[in-house]
Amino acid sequence: MSLARRALLAAPILAAPARAQAPVVARPARIVAGFPAGGTVDLTARLLADRLRGSWAPQLVVENRVGATGRLAIEETLRSDADGTTILITPASMITIYPHLYGDRLRYNPLTDLAPVSPVVIYPFGMAVGPGAPGVTSVAQFLDMARQRRGLSYASPAAGSVPHFTGVMLARAAGVELTHVPYRGAAPAITDAIAGQIAATINVIGDIVPHHEGGRLRMIAHTGPQRLARFPNVPTFAEAGFPDLTADEWFGVFLPARAPAAMVEQLNAMLGAAVQVPELRQNLESREFQPAHMSASAFAARIRQEHTKWGPIVQASGFRPED
Repeated sequence: MSLARRALLAAPILAAPARAQAPVVARPARIVAGFPAGGTVDLTARLLADRLRGSWAPQLVVENRVGATGRLAIEETLRSDADGTTILITPASMITIYPHLYGDRLRYNPLTDLAPVSPVVIYPFGMAVGPGAPGVTSVAQFLDMARQRRGLSYASPAAGSVPHFTGVMLARAAGVELTHVPYRGAAPAITDAIAGQIAATINVIGDIVPHHEGGRLRMIAHTGPQRLARFPNVPTFAEAGFPDLTADEWFGVFLPARAPAAMVEQLNAMLGAAVQVPELRQNLESREFQPAHMSASAFAARIRQEHTKWGPIVQASGFRPED
């Protein structure tokens, strides 16, 4: 287990303010999510809103700002007052990968325009197939099909996301040609995989789990470092012969960079307490999410490290987004 992962799972949890105290923010507030309702980003946001409502703000709602592969939510956050009434939750890709993809076209600098608060979950990605890949039950069989059907398709929840580049790295390592089909979130990508419109999908594992269990999709590998206790028959990509595809990602909480340091620390403490609530933990863990917490400074350091890591990978892929 990496030091960063240990920090996420083992960081000391600070006590949240008692419910009887006045809310930190006196006005109604929102958690902005850049992906559609029903997906795992939205689910995590709503679980947090339920825990923070009343202690962080008297009213706390989730607002889905969908579009531009998650960038609209970040841009909306930066336009907002830095008074705690707008909280952002976003996957890592928009923070650590997008600067390398969009360069000067990106309307925000994630290293300077946002105040990292804490990750709230970490998770691997799963690769699943459906009717579009009949009979496929392993990565080897999927790659054999790709050799026979040049340009075999796979879906991701967003162009430029970690699932997108997981597919790119798989194709390069195996010497096959795969066609990437980006979607606006996990739900439509999975829907088309179930319908057989797409041969495979690489997504947050929590989005795949119910369909794998329901027999609508077959998960053939995941990016975690070891097999999951709940799915002992699903190998890791490393076991399938692709150790470079071992990775996990996070959903992180941010405030606008202008937010006072004391406010960042207050929200960090509340998030740390929230992810220890048994009901919330069980809900997240049922989707193969690991509830996580770390100090704001440690989170900022992890972001810088991952930002550096993804630069050469993005450059080597040759991918350039159109939007």
